[in-house]
Amino acid sequence: MEYNVHTLKNGIRILHVPAASAISHACILINAGSRDEEDAQMGLAHFIEHLIFKRTEKRTTSQILNRLESVGADLNAYTTKEYTCIHASFLHPYLDRTLELFNDIVFHSTFPEDEMEKEKGVVLDEIASYLDQPEEAINDDFEDILFRGHSFGRNILGTPETVASLSKKDIQSFVKNNYRTDQIIVAVIGNYSLNKLAKIGEKYFAEVPENTSSISRIAPVINAPLHQTVDKQISQSHCMMGTQTYSLYHPYKTGLLLLNNLFGGNGMSSILNLQLREKYGIAYTIESAYSPLSDTGIFAIYFGTDKEKAPKAMQLIRKEMNKLKQKPLTEVQLHKAQNKFIGQIALGEENRIGLIIAMAKSLLDYNHIDSLETVFQKIRQVSVADMSQIINEVFDESKWTSLLFNPID
Repeated sequence: MEYNVHTLKNGIRILHVPAASAISHACILINAGSRDEEDAQMGLAHFIEHLIFKRTEKRTTSQILNRLESVGADLNAYTTKEYTCIHASFLHPYLDRTLELFNDIVFHSTFPEDEMEKEKGVVLDEIASYLDQPEEAINDDFEDILFRGHSFGRNILGTPETVASLSKKDIQSFVKNNYRTDQIIVAVIGNYSLNKLAKIGEKYFAEVPENTSSISRIAPVINAPLHQTVDKQISQSHCMMGTQTYSLYHPYKTGLLLLNNLFGGNGMSSILNLQLREKYGIAYTIESAYSPLSDTGIFAIYFGTDKEKAPKAMQLIRKEMNKLKQKPLTEVQLHKAQNKFIGQIALGEENRIGLIIAMAKSLLDYNHIDSLETVFQKIRQVSVADMSQIINEVFDESKWTSLLFNPID
C-alpha cells in the first residue's frame, strides 16, 4: 500500500496512507510500554494510558470523551510491553478534530490527583476482573516465569500494591524519560493528500518540545526452564508451555510466523486444532502464538480442558512437535502453508484500523514499511531447510517452560 512519511523538526513522524473511503483511521504510537517501568512502578504505562482521557489543560473528562463521540467517532487506547497506542476511527471531515485531540490528551494532560485516585480504583477492578479469567491470567503468570527478573515478566496492569503507590511524580518522570519525539508516529489512513495531512500534522505536533534522548533497555537473559503447577478454584485446567525465541530482527522471524500459523495459529485447520479438538475432542481452545519483541520473542502454546484430559493434551502436543522434528515438511506442505498464510494476511488488510497501527509499528521498528508484495515474497522465500532449522530450535523441549492451572474443589 502506498505511503508517505513527513518528519517534523522535533522528530515526530507523520505517516500518510491514502485510501478512498468515507471512513478514516488514525493512531499515535509511542515506543514506550511496561518494560520501561521501574521495579516499583508496575502498571505505570497502562495507568498513564487511562489518565490521559481524564483531564487536560483545556478539557474536562466529559469534553475529552465527547470530542469525537459527538460526531460518531470511536476513540480508544491500549498498552503493551513495548508500546502505547491511542487510536480513532472517524468520518472523513473530522481529521483535524481527531489529531487536535490526540495532541491534547498525549501532550497536555494534567494528571490531577482526584482523577488519579478514581482511576486507581478502576484499574484495581480491571486487575480483579482479569484474575477471575484464568485463560487470561495464565498468560501473564507464564511470562512472569519465562522472564523472571526482567521487566518483560511484569503484568502490564501492575499489582494492587504498585498501582496504589503510583504518584504524579512517577507519571511525569515516565513521560519525560520515555515519550521521545523521534519514537512517536502519528499515522492516518484516509482520503487525504499528503500536503493536507502534513499541514495538520505540523499544526498540532510541531510545537511538541523535542526529546530525542537515547533508549535505555536491557535485553532479557535466557532463564533455565521451569515447570510449575498452581492449584486454583477453577472449573477447568489451563496450561501454557513455551520458550523465548527470535526477536523482530532475526532472519528466521518470518519462518516462525509461518510455522506458528501452520501449527496452532488462526483458523480451524491448524495442526493442533485438527488433532486435539477435531480428532480427539480434548480441548475447545488450543492455540499457539509467536510474539516477536525488539530483543527477544515468545513462542507459546495455550489450551484449556477438563482436569482429567490435561495430561493427554500435553502428550498430544509433544507428539505433534516431535512429528515435525522427525519428518520435515515437504515442498508441497510448505507451499500450502505459505498460500494459507498469505491469504490470511491479504484478508487482514481489510481491517483498516489494524492496518494503520501495524504500519506505524513497522515504521517504528524498522524505519520502513514493506509492501504487501514484499511480505508475500518473504513468506515464499522460506525454505524447507529453514523450516526444519526453526522447528528443531524452537521445539527443543529441553528449553521449554510450562505453567499449569490445576482445578481444585
